[in-house]
Amino acid sequence: MKDTIQYNIPNAYIRISNYLKKYIDENTIIVCIGTDKFIGDCLGPLVGTYLKEQKCPLPIYGTIESPIHALNIHKELKKIDNLHPNSNSNILGVDASLGHGESIGTICIRNEPIYPGRGVGKVLPKVGRTSIVGIIDDSEDSTFFSNKSIRLHFVMEMAKVIASSIMYSITIDKR
Repeated sequence: MKDTIQYNIPNAYIRISNYLKKYIDENTIIVCIGTDKFIGDCLGPLVGTYLKEQKCPLPIYGTIESPIHALNIHKELKKIDNLHPNSNSNILGVDASLGHGESIGTICIRNEPIYPGRGVGKVLPKVGRTSIVGIIDDSEDSTFFSNKSIRLHFVMEMAKVIASSIMYSITIDKR
């Protein structure tokens, strides 16, 4: 199952939350993938940072300060497994992605893992049972990581919507 929502529609975070609430519980661990070295890949770490700033009660891994990216993902996932040996842990992966030009700005919520780096030809371990992916650029552009046309403000706004969605879905049944 997959749901897609344009990040800038009114109350996008509520629509995303209504989908996420089925998948987020007290055993959820949020793993945000990406790096702050490239604007196009900082969506995940921004989401992790915003969630920590909002005092998210769930474990958060991958922030601007401590990103999880291609060079450390194996080590970080092993550390997360060691810190949360409970086999019931439900990992929610968050990452930026490439897509078709008309899908830029879309947030995709899926009940399947993220495959980090696949869009740029990397083979990395899958992350999560459920995932949130923000489409930040066109897959036709082979210069994804060096593309100067991706605006930081765009990525930050999308990250705020995703973080708000997660926070709202945690509290939605408690209201």
